[in-house]
Amino acid sequence: MMSRRLPSLSSLRAFEAAARLGSAKHAADELSVTPAAISHQVRQLEDELGLALFVRRPRRLLITPPGAELQRALTGAFGNIAEAVERVRTPQRRSLTLSATPAVASRWLLPRLPQLREACADLDLRIHVSHEPVALDGIEADVAIRYGHGRWPGLVSYKLFDNVFAPVCSPLLKLGDPRELPRHTLLHFAPPGARSAPVDWRAWQAQARVPGLDAGPGPVFSDETHTISAALAGQGVALMSLALVADELRAGSLLNPFGPALEAEPFHLVYQEARREDCWLATLRDWILDLPPLELPREAGYQAR
Repeated sequence: MMSRRLPSLSSLRAFEAAARLGSAKHAADELSVTPAAISHQVRQLEDELGLALFVRRPRRLLITPPGAELQRALTGAFGNIAEAVERVRTPQRRSLTLSATPAVASRWLLPRLPQLREACADLDLRIHVSHEPVALDGIEADVAIRYGHGRWPGLVSYKLFDNVFAPVCSPLLKLGDPRELPRHTLLHFAPPGARSAPVDWRAWQAQARVPGLDAGPGPVFSDETHTISAALAGQGVALMSLALVADELRAGSLLNPFGPALEAEPFHLVYQEARREDCWLATLRDWILDLPPLELPREAGYQAR
């Protein structure tokens, strides 16, 4: 490629400012030089180009047709340069959408978002709350926390924490023996678009075989957080993922009075295989994987089967 021989940048800047502002004095003010310096630079450019860029009148500059053509090109070029410099100088922000179930979002993710803002100041994380899987296409969501076997075609998957279900209730119920369970209300969780929760009372009763327990009746909630709220209020006994009520179990506001505990499929962080090299998504992934997992307090005392 042939090298391009261009006039000096100073003379081009001086001419562009004088042509755009119609005054050597105004150009001098903008570029923080003297009017004499502007006039000198413009004359130097005219000598190098071999043509007149201005018709000079007292206190007035009239641009010539060649000058007008050059000014249009220079104004656009300097504008592009200024925008590029500003983009480099100012860090760009990136938005990512993470989809999670309401309970995972409210009980595990949201309390930790201040840590994310400190670690990833240039990342704006949008939380999409849904029980139903959404497309990880960068439009509906970019990344998701889902429970399942962890093997989904076209997705990268990282296990976050286990998903163990057992009965929980308020200490107000004074429940300590599974044989007392038929006298209490069972609280059910059934996410929208699904026939049941990952583990429901019927599955639990199939293992527990509590005499006289009908696992069907009881209020049904479409949101785990509402089920937990009802259990905290002493409205009944909920079959919950123990990791999602770990704080309440530690505090004693909920009890895990007895087993059995049933293992459901664990929670995973997932996103498209094609975006494995996305640096912003990798930053979010690493931050989430470094978070402490949702774990059952040791003193809860249950036996998973």
